[in-house]
Amino acid sequence: MATWVVGDVQGCCAALERLLALCRFDPQRDRLWLVGDLVNRGPQSLEVLRLLASLPERAVTAVLGNHDLYALMRAAGLKKSAKDDTLDSLFSAPDRDRLLDWLRARPLLVWDGTLGWAMAHAGLPPVWDWETAVAANAEVVAKLQHDLGWLRQLKGGESVWHPELEGMPRIRYIVNGFTRMRFVDAKSGALELRAKGPPTNAPKGTVPWFRYAKRVALPYRVVFGHWSLLGFYADAAVMAVDTSCVYGGRLTAVRLEDQAVVSVACSDCGGTKG
Repeated sequence: MATWVVGDVQGCCAALERLLALCRFDPQRDRLWLVGDLVNRGPQSLEVLRLLASLPERAVTAVLGNHDLYALMRAAGLKKSAKDDTLDSLFSAPDRDRLLDWLRARPLLVWDGTLGWAMAHAGLPPVWDWETAVAANAEVVAKLQHDLGWLRQLKGGESVWHPELEGMPRIRYIVNGFTRMRFVDAKSGALELRAKGPPTNAPKGTVPWFRYAKRVALPYRVVFGHWSLLGFYADAAVMAVDTSCVYGGRLTAVRLEDQAVVSVACSDCGGTKG
């Protein structure tokens, strides 16, 4: 059995199918982890969800990314279409409700104690300990299953964590940390949510979240995506696997048991910029 973790697919189903074939992925034996942003900007969001939802439940583990949450907001009529939105074919499909329900059931954080890995779309805020991260994920998962109206209130740069945060400020921070984070303030660990460039262009006074000097030690190594301009990166504590497939880069898979890396070109994806 192999556990393959795959970077941001973003509606590039043809690339995903090529990658799984190259990995010799067998859904009856192997496991597939996906770091989120399964949909949007690429041309085949519908096909991606159909493929993943057709696999045995035990074979697929995925977390929600910011584009996945955007898709749920759009589908629920809580957000207008953005100019780079490529979700119309999903929303008009006869099986849209089944597929969106499958997407809605994904968490923000997963982990495997045997492998020693955890996964979240953007990573884990470096000021959190493990117990806080697990509890934060559970809070949002419960809200997603109850209703979606609160997604309308997600807009906002909640960036400073306090354990006593309540209500939507608390939920906004949790979602921002799991799905939007790249840089943090080098002194306080507060999230910096505007910058999207590579680590070499870090805003003054910030560092990549995983290089925060006071980062709380976790019992798992963390694999994440979201940061296409970081690209593939690995150290003793984290691994980043978003290699810009939707922008004509590559789609990357890593076998977690031994960190073997496989990737395919995505020149045919034709995703939108933004």
